Amino acid sequence: MKRTTHAVVAGAGMGGLLAARVLSETYDQVTVLDRDGLPDEGVPRRGVPQSGHAHGLLSRGSEILEELFPGLTADLVATGAMTCDAQNDVQWFGDGHPLLRAPSQLQCLLVSRPQLEWYVRSRVAALPGVEIHERCEVIEPIAGADGTVTGVRLQRHGQGPEDMPADLVVNATGRSNRGTEWLRRLGYELPAEERVDSRLVYVSREYRRRPGDTDVNAMVVGHTTATPRGGVALSGEGDRWLVTLFGMGDDIAPVDPDGYHAFAARLPVPDLHRLLERLEPLGPPRQMRIPVSIRRRYERLGRHPEGYLAFADALCQFNPTYGQGMTVAACEAAELRRCLADGGPTGLAGRFYERAARIIDVPWDMSVGGDLRFPAVEGPRTLRVKLLNAYIGRLHAAAAADPVVGRAFLSVANLQAPPQRLLSPGVLFRVLRPRRGATAAPQIVAAEKIPVTR
Repeated sequence: MKRTTHAVVAGAGMGGLLAARVLSETYDQVTVLDRDGLPDEGVPRRGVPQSGHAHGLLSRGSEILEELFPGLTADLVATGAMTCDAQNDVQWFGDGHPLLRAPSQLQCLLVSRPQLEWYVRSRVAALPGVEIHERCEVIEPIAGADGTVTGVRLQRHGQGPEDMPADLVVNATGRSNRGTEWLRRLGYELPAEERVDSRLVYVSREYRRRPGDTDVNAMVVGHTTATPRGGVALSGEGDRWLVTLFGMGDDIAPVDPDGYHAFAARLPVPDLHRLLERLEPLGPPRQMRIPVSIRRRYERLGRHPEGYLAFADALCQFNPTYGQGMTVAACEAAELRRCLADGGPTGLAGRFYERAARIIDVPWDMSVGGDLRFPAVEGPRTLRVKLLNAYIGRLHAAAAADPVVGRAFLSVANLQAPPQRLLSPGVLFRVLRPRRGATAAPQIVAAEKIPVTR
């Protein structure tokens, strides 16, 4: 009989589900294990405490998910999600400057995290050879005498421990993962870690959405060094607005309704507060303290256990304010797919970690550099970081009058273009010598179109 290959994925969040999707193309059987009960609808769950707060699926992430799950966008729109032009249908405020709206090729999907995860989980569960087991916690990987991982030790709810054989174990257990402890028990060196504590706290509230509330589908107010408070308002399914306000340290939004609205009035710009004054609240505010951002340098290890892979948040936990996490997981899934196609399972970890590091480099540098603008955030402020932050400040000012600069910034922020795009001669000239009175005239956008690259 032909031997059946088996991959086990620990964690049924977005990272684990995307890993399972691409593994199903190589392995005969894929088993996804999660310690949570998994709801049959798009509602928040205990194991994803951030799911009730604002999430961003960047343009690049939307593209990859549509490739992996054809029809995803149309299906989610049918349930109330919205597609939008990231530059034309979203009002962005960077360093207090409104980014000039104009048509672009940057298409995004506005959908809540619970709804997106529920949909992806249903699609993954329908794949041949894939099984998703809820209330089933992975205790640790198990390995042979040579250190090769051969399966996992797990515990189902209300039962004793049991072993499940596997040819590959993927750790996608999210922010609470014990991956480094697992490596230690297996006798392997631990990866170096880089940590940044943004000291941010989220407080979110839902509101009813009605036609005419505003002429945009979303609003993003970035925090500034002078006013370290910000917020986002996102349209979503169920005719709702999801509004998340964030502050740093002790200056955070209260969870009482009056204090929440008073905090919104102290944002760098008044636009989001004015929107809230017109909206009907649908529930009380709820708080979440943002965990420390951690990057684990698996790519620098000289030795990896065969049959084991860290994935998504197990590799890097981003500051969620920048909306990068789900899109980076999608990019890693696409790269894992290529790694398996190029060389198969043998030596997979080393190849994948090297390529994943290149994916993570850009969003990590962007988010860490942004965090280090604030004196309360600890970390090395190199000359490069200082110069880039000063330049980004000039860029936000220029983007208020020049749609080409805004398009360049959003292309990089949506992981559709490399950061070097912001330093290209055409953009550099516009940032350092912005034209007075520039408008969003269609001929300007068409004449200096910035191509979307991957």
